[in-house]
Amino acid sequence: MAAARPSYVLAIDQGTTSTRALLFDAEARPCAQAQQELTQHYPQPGWVEHDAEEICQAALATAHAALEQRRLRARDVAAIGITNQRETTLLWERRTGRPIGRAIVWQDRRTAERCAALVAERHGELVRARTGLVIDPYFSATKIAWLLDHVAGARQAAERGELAFGTVDSFLLWRLTGGAVHATDATNASRTLLFDIHRQDWDDELLALFGVPRALLPEVRDNAGEFGGTQAELFGAPIAIAGMAGDQQAATIGQACFAPGMIKSTYGTGCFAVLNTGAEALASRHRLLTTLAYRLEGRPTYALEGSIFIAGAAVQWLRDGLKLIARADETEALARAADPARRVYVVPAFTGLGAPYWDAEARGAIFGLTRDVGRAELARATLEAACYQTRDLIEAMRADGAAPASLRVDGGMVANNWFAQCLADTLGLPVERPRFTETTVLGAAALAGLGVGFYPSLDSFAGTWQRDALFEPHADAARREAGYAGWRDAVARVRSGR
Repeated sequence: MAAARPSYVLAIDQGTTSTRALLFDAEARPCAQAQQELTQHYPQPGWVEHDAEEICQAALATAHAALEQRRLRARDVAAIGITNQRETTLLWERRTGRPIGRAIVWQDRRTAERCAALVAERHGELVRARTGLVIDPYFSATKIAWLLDHVAGARQAAERGELAFGTVDSFLLWRLTGGAVHATDATNASRTLLFDIHRQDWDDELLALFGVPRALLPEVRDNAGEFGGTQAELFGAPIAIAGMAGDQQAATIGQACFAPGMIKSTYGTGCFAVLNTGAEALASRHRLLTTLAYRLEGRPTYALEGSIFIAGAAVQWLRDGLKLIARADETEALARAADPARRVYVVPAFTGLGAPYWDAEARGAIFGLTRDVGRAELARATLEAACYQTRDLIEAMRADGAAPASLRVDGGMVANNWFAQCLADTLGLPVERPRFTETTVLGAAALAGLGVGFYPSLDSFAGTWQRDALFEPHADAARREAGYAGWRDAVARVRSGR
């Protein structure tokens, strides 16, 4: 008698603040999930680190918890998909799999001085032409070099081929396969400053520029396909790992943005808008990133991306830092109650400014404070900041010749109806919220399913996308422009050149 066909795919979403695992069925419906928060380490101002062992343990624990909720075994799972916080950098020993230190998180700014020196030496155009990126501490290359130069013996060990580099996806793949596979996917590779997105290969000139030995690097593969199998003892039998993508590319897939011109914006710790540009790697003239949306069957699909470092993290700051709220969802009622005549601006440049400014030295500020400003006005201004930052990105896309007609949104912040309407009003664009807003993990599941034929095609997966709500812009144009002008003035005041 033939064995029953597996009925689920398992997706692991290793994010900046938590690790989750979700099970999806053949109709891409979530069936079980588990989540663990991730400890944040701040050893110095501007430094952010994660414990790689904690990441691995949480990935396994949440995967097991999701399976146990449905009383499933390995044979019930067609494949595993992995999505991850991008740019976060790890080095580990090939022989033991042990990290040589904590992971340096994408938010970390310790290499700002080195990046500034590279820009001053006029390497920016070479880097942009090959990678589509700007030289910034955000990306992996200077983080790798920092570890090699600050961990005793690391550079010599790397030169001897004893160490491996990876972003979180690559490290999880190594651990899940028992060290059998050292690979990454094209989207994560494209965020390192070391990968030529046109030739689809690591670039020797960039490796030399940043001081990164080629022996450290993983093999680069498509986003869907055979990445290896888990060690049998982890789940009782091997499970194929068949999909991997960086979190924002996974969200692009989860939002079914498969046609050129479609755009999604994710509101989690940061905010990331990704616009599909198809087979064309559109070079931005307004400091957006040219990157990969995904690569399937060897064919790259490109995107323009705007990266905002702080979005939902600013709401966390209201809760944990200022103690103005007990829960993030309180901001909706507060924003509605705020006096709109009080023009308060919160510029959350806690770790510098991302696109389109790329100012690593900028720092946050609040403008427009008067005696009658209270927590309602501060909550409203914090939500508005994410809207204004998104408009910065949309304006840059328009200036680059890409004019989206609507915006698909996801992430924890978009459950807030006031925020979603404010976003539509600030952009002057319709905003679409899907029924299932955790599109990052959904995208990882889609890739895993595609990699083993569980989902037959992108088109079939796109047919599962459903809209929950549409927010049409209603704001008066003059008021919208006046508010945005105030935001631009506030940003100018925190820029490091002022």
